Amino acid sequence: MERRDSTDGEERGWRRRRFLGAVGTGAVGVTAGCLSDLTGGDDGGNDADVVGQIGSGRSPFGDRGTPGGTSMEAMPDLEGTLTLYSGRGQALVGELIQFIENLYDGFEVKTQYGGSTELAQLIQTEGDASPADVFYSVDAGSLGLLAGAGRTKKLQESVLGKVDQRFRDPDGQWVGTSGRARTIPFNTNEFQESDIPTDISAFPDQKKFDDAMGWAPSYASFQAFVTAMRLLNGREKTKQWLQTMKEEKIVKNYSDEFLVAQAVARGEISAGFTNHYYIQRVLARDEDASVGTAFTEGDAGAMFNVAGAAVVNTSSKPTLAQNFVQHLLSAEAQEYFAVKTFEYPLIPQVEPLGRLPTIDELNPPKELDLGQLSNLKPTLNLMREVGLL
Repeated sequence: MERRDSTDGEERGWRRRRFLGAVGTGAVGVTAGCLSDLTGGDDGGNDADVVGQIGSGRSPFGDRGTPGGTSMEAMPDLEGTLTLYSGRGQALVGELIQFIENLYDGFEVKTQYGGSTELAQLIQTEGDASPADVFYSVDAGSLGLLAGAGRTKKLQESVLGKVDQRFRDPDGQWVGTSGRARTIPFNTNEFQESDIPTDISAFPDQKKFDDAMGWAPSYASFQAFVTAMRLLNGREKTKQWLQTMKEEKIVKNYSDEFLVAQAVARGEISAGFTNHYYIQRVLARDEDASVGTAFTEGDAGAMFNVAGAAVVNTSSKPTLAQNFVQHLLSAEAQEYFAVKTFEYPLIPQVEPLGRLPTIDELNPPKELDLGQLSNLKPTLNLMREVGLL
């Protein structure tokens, strides 16, 4: 494809500035103030529920300015038709995909949305006839599932090198594009951060948490957390932890983790277990909300999972697919993830939004292979035994 002339370059630059401006003010495809009408929805298959949250209440965080990293303008041009299987919902990433598509003349993205696990299985079922060029997953587990089946193509260093090796496949089969940290939201009228244990195993023995915590067992993010605990601590220790939390009536059940964070802020419960961005969504609506963020250290409670992308090994357009994945690691895309979805950007030049530590300040379990989180069936069986599902 020939490079555009200066007029085309100016047009792309204008589009980029307009996109970044919209991201910074929360104006892209969002109606402010819709938070109260929505319950949340995990980023594992119920993204439509969060469309009103994303972009609302941006003022507490101020003007972030132009993000660092490599701009899309400096990346290879995209041309042709790309088929994307996306386990991330349209409400969260549709605006970004549309922006990338509109940035180039002659480029089209055909997106099939669905659950990450289901789409990974679909690609396997379709075999050599799969039309998918890129698989975009909400979590590392589904990426690991597809890579383990030999259905991905190794990514180039120009893509892999943008992300720390902790957040990509050791063999280069997939790369993380944004991240989420497990956290303990706590009510700031009840506790200080120093009151929250930094060891996940300590919670059952803390009488101050009796009948005062919340979790969402049916949620994909919580099930990934239990899977991490099972992989790190073994089945029996994990079962004992779950049983004690349940039988001692320490924790209440909620249908999703955004509801947990909201309940903490209201004082309905004193603490809970959620991904970090649900707390940020509460604070984006009300910067004075009575909710703080605490982290455990080096255990499943401190797990850092990633959304990410892989090139399908049967793609007839591997170069286009690789270049599209690279665009998800651009300055513009990473700023979008920070400001629009409240996730952790994975390139070091873009900082997370709000009152959060940087990735390097977190202490996730070093021995956890994120790709192994695809082994979910033993976790679901365990949770059924305990009576959580």
